[in-house]
Amino acid sequence: MAEPTLPILEIRDVGKTFAVQGKTVTALKGANLSVKRGEFVCLLGASGCGKSTLLRIAAGFEAPSSGQACMWGKPIAGPDPARGMVFQDYGLFPWLSVRDNIGFGPKSRGRPAAEIRDTVARYIDLVGLGAFADAHPHQLSGGMKQRVAIARVLANEAEVVLMDEPFGALDAMTRERLQDELLDLWGRTGLTVLFVTHAIEEAIFLADRVVVMSPSPGRIDAVHDIALPRRRDVSSPAFNDIRRMLSAQLHSHHGRVAA
Repeated sequence: MAEPTLPILEIRDVGKTFAVQGKTVTALKGANLSVKRGEFVCLLGASGCGKSTLLRIAAGFEAPSSGQACMWGKPIAGPDPARGMVFQDYGLFPWLSVRDNIGFGPKSRGRPAAEIRDTVARYIDLVGLGAFADAHPHQLSGGMKQRVAIARVLANEAEVVLMDEPFGALDAMTRERLQDELLDLWGRTGLTVLFVTHAIEEAIFLADRVVVMSPSPGRIDAVHDIALPRRRDVSSPAFNDIRRMLSAQLHSHHGRVAA
């Protein structure tokens, strides 16, 4: 059992370099971040600032070139069901039904059939897809597919959900609805969420803390606590004060890169 004082995720002075066409590209430099259990943290920044790279390191899909990524104080050595990843393109198995997509993780880990049935039923109900349990991904809307992707991660006993711009390909109305549904799910399950976005309004609406990243090389520029009560009103003066502050900070990065 992890000590309650430990952060569930910790990024310690992480750097990441890639070789691209014979040159070394620094994607991340000196990144430090702690995420407490039950927090909703958004990584905010323009394309190319290292958000997705940092998320992939937290997932265990990439190893840092320097520094260390830890979960409950132990180094992350590779992917683990405890850290579930949700992608923008859903990543569902097209040949499996909603039911079987959600049950894939527990089945792969050798869980008893009765337990798998109960787990799948619980998470299908949690994401409101009972009427589509036997449908296949091509029969679902984009929003439904993303709900299946989230349920699949939860059914695999994830303690942390890592989300890489999961609503970026959806229309505005579906995106807003899924933001509300994700917050409801987060509130009911006590999950820890690390969520990548380039949309300022989305970050403010969702997060306990917004982590602003800047490019060239990718680094954490600032961390802002969002102390607004939920459900947040995007038209409120307080919300828009934060939006203007974050917008000015992100625009300053463009100037820095151009210089």
